[in-house]
Amino acid sequence: MSVRDRVARHRIAMRERGLRQIQMWVPDTRTDEFKREARRQSLAVAAADRAGDDQDFIEEISEDWPE
Repeated sequence: MSVRDRVARHRIAMRERGLRQIQMWVPDTRTDEFKREARRQSLAVAAADRAGDDQDFIEEISEDWPE
């Protein structure tokens, strides 16, 4: 059985199970632009984790406002 036949058979089986095939575009993780953006976001998350203690303190000393 050829690869083409196996793929066709698999697709038929998946459709019979109630699934459908879709095509999806995703970011290319191999590009320098992606690597720079991933690094920028990871640094922002790390900085936010360090700032969490400040927010905890503010919430502890804050009073609830009546609604």
